[in-house]
Amino acid sequence: MLVDSLAYVTSSPVATAQIKHSPDDFRVDEILGFEPDGEGYHVFLQIQKRGLNTEDIVNMLSRLADVRKVDVGYSGLKDRNAVTSQWFSVNITGKTEPDWRSLESENIHLLNISRHKRKLKRGTHRENTFMLLLRNITGSRDDIEQRLKRIQSEGVPNYFGEQRFGRNYSNIEKAGKMLDGVIKVKSRLKRGLYLSAIRSMLFNVILSHRVENKSWNKAIPGELLVLDGSHSFFQYEEEDGSINQRVETGDVHPSGPLWGKRKGNRDKFDFDHAFFEIENAILEKYKHWCDGLERAGLEYDRRSLRLPVSRLTWEFVGQDDLRLQFTLPTGCYATVVLREIVKY
Repeated sequence: MLVDSLAYVTSSPVATAQIKHSPDDFRVDEILGFEPDGEGYHVFLQIQKRGLNTEDIVNMLSRLADVRKVDVGYSGLKDRNAVTSQWFSVNITGKTEPDWRSLESENIHLLNISRHKRKLKRGTHRENTFMLLLRNITGSRDDIEQRLKRIQSEGVPNYFGEQRFGRNYSNIEKAGKMLDGVIKVKSRLKRGLYLSAIRSMLFNVILSHRVENKSWNKAIPGELLVLDGSHSFFQYEEEDGSINQRVETGDVHPSGPLWGKRKGNRDKFDFDHAFFEIENAILEKYKHWCDGLERAGLEYDRRSLRLPVSRLTWEFVGQDDLRLQFTLPTGCYATVVLREIVKY
């Protein structure tokens, strides 16, 4: 299911806009959420980059420090066509520390240097702050503002954005061929990207169904609810007014499956409940891919169906532009916020 065909909360926007006219129009700042402890063999570097992706910086750090790329850690992937700041770690055990300032260039600025005892791992940072400029707006400002106010109070469906699936959804195509044995993928990184693309698409299918029947922000008996800002789940056993109130206030959220083999501590949940039969039925036509994810060893997990959009502010600039600022938890996509406001 293509991102363009996923269900909208109300309707597909009428207004249009241009995004990423230049990298400066799309600014992202990674909020680490903890302070490096100042000790250890892992050098933590906060780097602002323009027109470069995360892999470009990993390669530069690997060459500069004369370490393997696997010794360079980062928390999240950031776009090339943007101005972004993010953290990296470099394990310099047994190495002479290089002059990190030599990285400085027109497109790279070193913001912070520290030390930490552990490598920076994927998904470690707490959130991302976005500052976006949408250009050449067409359509009703009143409609745009109504959509923004609703997002401010209700959030948006927590879809995986199109970036997850590769250019022209190539990651989905390659994932299918990999699971069918048509191609072999030796790169661990690429294999992970392809499997994640399929799993993300299956999640989007479930979420789109919940958006269509207007239950994406409501609790259904039997499902797993996730506490806001955490990865803690509990099963909603039966109709309970207090739980519904917690959902309405954003304290807990409905969740959808990140498909994989069910094992570990999540075996305590009642997967025989009728609720899960509904999810299984929705994904029946994708069963081949579900089975493939299980064979590949991915562990079953859940993800919030609802994405709260924090500290959302907006300002119309001149006649045709709109400036937005908001904060999202790690692993969430600014583009799924934009798709509820304008066609871009």
